[in-house]
Amino acid sequence: MTIWLREHLFAIRSALTHLRAAPGNFLFNVLVVAVALSLPIAGLTVVENVRPVSSQLSIEPEISIFLSPDIARGDATALSIPIKKLLKERNIEAQLSFTPKEKALAAMNDASSLAEVMSTLGGNPLPDAFVLTLSSRYAAQLDNLSAQLRELPGVDVVQVDSAWVKRLAALLQIAELGLLFLAISLGVVVLVVVFNATRLQVVSHQAEIAVARLMGATNSFIRRPYYYTAALMGLLAGGLALGLTAASLQPLNQAIAEFARLYASEFRLVPLGWLQSIALLTISMLLGLFGAFLSVRRQMARIQ
Repeated sequence: MTIWLREHLFAIRSALTHLRAAPGNFLFNVLVVAVALSLPIAGLTVVENVRPVSSQLSIEPEISIFLSPDIARGDATALSIPIKKLLKERNIEAQLSFTPKEKALAAMNDASSLAEVMSTLGGNPLPDAFVLTLSSRYAAQLDNLSAQLRELPGVDVVQVDSAWVKRLAALLQIAELGLLFLAISLGVVVLVVVFNATRLQVVSHQAEIAVARLMGATNSFIRRPYYYTAALMGLLAGGLALGLTAASLQPLNQAIAEFARLYASEFRLVPLGWLQSIALLTISMLLGLFGAFLSVRRQMARIQ
């Protein structure tokens, strides 16, 4: 155990010695890797901020059933029987509420922005309506259910109020797939940068490696400092990418605040949590290690 710890401490000191010999190249590579990592991290930050909003909006999708304007009140209320029968046939649990047109008109008159408009019409143009409130587990059946409701006698218009929520969820899914593709592509870029940086280090230390071999050093002992250097590069680049992303949120939130205020919302982008940040730092460090692993093994084989 003591020998193992001593070897790793020596590898860390050797890695720091290599960094002090050429700090400019190391810092430049860290900056390049950080820029490559900042793009998927920024995309992940946006998706993680938007996902809770989408999940909250899609809790209870609603279907509004507007009846024909000339239908009698008795026939309108009796329409609840075939609606409940249709729900029972499809094994759908939902809350059905009836909104008479007088109540709808009173609600619109209570809105100060619409009272004057409604008074100029001279009558009540609103129809009687039913509102179906369903659980989110029936979201896949909304389209078929809406089509069957339109065929009921006395029904004029059927409106799925959560259709835009479904579109938002679909857009989020597309964004997640695009983010995954971007992360994989830029992950390959990170591997290439680390691979070339490590290859240049090994080439510049060929004489040192030859002397170490003559003194009986094993391949794992020679490779270890380069692994530590690449791991440190990935770790620093990941931290810098997280810092750049967090710093860019401030000007973005200023622009978002103006837009959200128009919708009486306080939505703002927040940085990733500690667990997600630690996971991203671990991934960036592992990318550096893997890139160095591929490069060192290839260059050491060539030197041999």
